Amino acid sequence: MKRVVVTGMSGITAFGDTWEDISGKFKEGKNAVRFMPEWEQCEGLRTSLAAPVDYQFPKLPRKKIRSMGRVSLLATCATQKALEEAGLLNHMALTDGSTGIAYGSSSGSTKTIPVFGDLIKGGPMTGFTSTSYVEMMSHTAPVNMGVFFGTKGRIIPTSSACTSGSQGIGYAYEAIKYGRQKVMIAGGAEELCITQGAVFDSLFATSVQNNSPETTPKPFDKKRDGLVVGEGAATLILEEYEHAMARGATILGEVIGFGCNSDGAHVTQPQKDTMAVAMKLALQDADVSSDDIGYVSAHGTATDRGDVAETHATYEVFKRAVPISSLKSYFGHTLGACGAIEAWLSIEMMRNNWYAPTVNLTEVDPECAELDYIMENDRHMTHDMIMSNNFAFGGINTSLIFKRAQ
Repeated sequence: MKRVVVTGMSGITAFGDTWEDISGKFKEGKNAVRFMPEWEQCEGLRTSLAAPVDYQFPKLPRKKIRSMGRVSLLATCATQKALEEAGLLNHMALTDGSTGIAYGSSSGSTKTIPVFGDLIKGGPMTGFTSTSYVEMMSHTAPVNMGVFFGTKGRIIPTSSACTSGSQGIGYAYEAIKYGRQKVMIAGGAEELCITQGAVFDSLFATSVQNNSPETTPKPFDKKRDGLVVGEGAATLILEEYEHAMARGATILGEVIGFGCNSDGAHVTQPQKDTMAVAMKLALQDADVSSDDIGYVSAHGTATDRGDVAETHATYEVFKRAVPISSLKSYFGHTLGACGAIEAWLSIEMMRNNWYAPTVNLTEVDPECAELDYIMENDRHMTHDMIMSNNFAFGGINTSLIFKRAQ
């Protein structure tokens, strides 16, 4: 078995694309949620809230990005910065077959869907191009990145809704751990679309605090009324320990455990028992005790049943009030990107011995389990291991364990 370390990290969020900018916003105690006036035009849609990314894309070669929609551009830009930090952007390992990609999103770019819809209804080919499908397909991000960076290793698309990013990291970790690749580009991305808001709105799972976007979402809070959708991307560069050491790379952290399973019970209703099993699988994989974990990055969507099931699953595993918070309180639910964004920022928090609270959490719902909810004030803690959990439609559960760089 190979040790798997993190040698590069970067992302694009509604708070910016650096840890310094993002942590500064965390410390202000505000979120990135906005009122979306254009969504009000959709009859029957209750929510008009989202957390969009305002990002100036760098000028990239037209030939290399012509088949990219916004989700692929977000993923590519995040990955380019992560590769630069890892010192691999122009390294031979990127193109000699030793580097692979495990990356996900809930779907591809949605702007081309109407074109296909018109065709299905017997309409014209207007707007249809040779790249329409490539932009729309669910594995558009990893495929486009493979072409952009010239990688020749395996590609593992992880289109699994809210666990797309965490599965990307987990499967990348396994590819290196079992000796299949030396380096893996891992993570997830999502571009904002009104259809995402509509999906959750149809399940009565979205926040409708349209007149006070700064107050929602509020994970674990007694007065929470649902999630808010967002967008973004994050990439971790994972590397075999020996390979990283041989080239003198800086090690930012280590991936030591991954658990993944499914509920096998309901498409949209979370099951606390199997959620707990995923965490236990990660602990077993890491060969550590739950007592060794100092902080849990929660999925924490601010949905009614989701928060309750997750907290009780967490308590079942830890049997104590483990420190926990949800970063979705700041960015909203970034869907396919959330597992990667939360992993990136959780590692940064561990490195800085500083943890952001769940913003807008003022009164914990008594139905939630008795955990140590980080709320109102940030927390200075020193821990060597942390856990990041994500759960998706279809009953897909993931748990990742990261260790401080030794």
